[in-house]
Amino acid sequence: MVARTIPVQPFDLVVFGATGDLARRKLLPGLFHRLQAGQMPEDARIFGAARSELDDEGYRAMARESLEEFVSKEDRTPELVECFLGMLHYVSVDASSDEGWPVLAERMGEGDAERVRAFYLSVAPRFFGAIADRLAENGLVTPESRIVVEKPLGRDQESAHALNERLSSHFTEAQIYRIDHYLGKETVQNLMAIRFANALFEPLWNARHIDHVQITVAESIGVEGRGSYYDQSGAMRDMVQNHMMQLLCLTAMEPPAHFDPDAVRDEKLKVIRALAPMGPNEVPRATVRGQYRAGSGGASYLEDAENPDSTTESYVALRAEIANWRWKGTPFYLRTGKRLRTRMSEIAVFFKDPPHSIFTDQVSALHGNALIIRLQPDEGITLRMTIKDPGPGGMRLTEVPLDMTFADAMGAKNGTKVRMPDAYERLIMDVIRGNQTLFMRGDEVEAAWAWTDPIIAAWGASGEKPQPYDSGSSGPEDALMLLHRDGRRWREIAS
Repeated sequence: MVARTIPVQPFDLVVFGATGDLARRKLLPGLFHRLQAGQMPEDARIFGAARSELDDEGYRAMARESLEEFVSKEDRTPELVECFLGMLHYVSVDASSDEGWPVLAERMGEGDAERVRAFYLSVAPRFFGAIADRLAENGLVTPESRIVVEKPLGRDQESAHALNERLSSHFTEAQIYRIDHYLGKETVQNLMAIRFANALFEPLWNARHIDHVQITVAESIGVEGRGSYYDQSGAMRDMVQNHMMQLLCLTAMEPPAHFDPDAVRDEKLKVIRALAPMGPNEVPRATVRGQYRAGSGGASYLEDAENPDSTTESYVALRAEIANWRWKGTPFYLRTGKRLRTRMSEIAVFFKDPPHSIFTDQVSALHGNALIIRLQPDEGITLRMTIKDPGPGGMRLTEVPLDMTFADAMGAKNGTKVRMPDAYERLIMDVIRGNQTLFMRGDEVEAAWAWTDPIIAAWGASGEKPQPYDSGSSGPEDALMLLHRDGRRWREIAS
């Protein structure tokens, strides 16, 4: 493998919510790895901002603990750790008041207007607007500023539009980065490469040759620790409207004219707008909601959410259709859930069976090819093929996988396996570079809500509770029927 690391220009990065879990687990370790790779300049400045009363040294001590926990020992050379910690600064800031903002402005200094300033909002969504307002009021927004916001981006189309309007009052659309870490995964980006950099698949990437597509995001853990938040959102708002919608778009979109941010996002937007809407009559037949019960894996959802009357779903399965020429008649099945048999995320593209079999006594062994794109764990790609079973005794057919796992296929470097960068590493560097290709645009977010809102409303109007399912299972029984009615089966969620 030939790796090429392109250094970024000097920058200032302010992480709001700097003492939180995301900053400790992902952002600080990711930035350290970018310094290690030679991509981040040593004169970059990273400001932690949170309500905690810390000073620079206190924050650096916290960051050191983070590196010790989430960065391998062989990567933490003393010189590199000290260099990274020296880049860190801390300011106590209250997002809901004026406290600390003048200090942040002073410490950042007037500086060079050409220097990139990135503001990463790793905080609760209710603070997004207030932080944007105070950044502008304190003169911290420059032409080279960017603001990064995490999901959830609203809880419906109306609130998403209001958030977009508020952010746009201080930042241009080119300065707003709506981050979805799934888009930073190597396998997701490789989906575009597989489709548009090879002549093999794209001529077959349509309803004439593809029978159906399954997109699965399964988690083995429950909502423990974040039950109060999750109970206000549910699987549809937490996963389908954002992560899974993005995977659907990249799978189904038309080839963009150029590989640039707006060309890619224009094509994704077309997919969302082409999704066949679901009315109250379609929702019961095309969607399934579930809620996990107590089991060997732990407490029930109702216990984790501390709400015995909750009707919030921890599992969703649905059948979507894209009403355009490429995909008319090809269903897309989406499912996601908590406390399932194992943790896995994948896109499975099932091609149609051969139109005619010359192996008359082997018909039962013939199945359509399938392309499996694994996002986690063990990122990679598998192509399922039918071949002759080796040996004498006639023409016996069998299925074999042509498998490629990135960690193995990208080989070893000097006898050592090449480390696969975390999604946040790639995305943060894209923010500094000003590349929005892997970030959502405002109209894209609102269009996704416009499709999911009627489904959520129909669930609420029905008054039906989510179906219970066993912890450690593959989900509710009715999710199986969603495909069985169409003569298909889910791929197994293997333990």
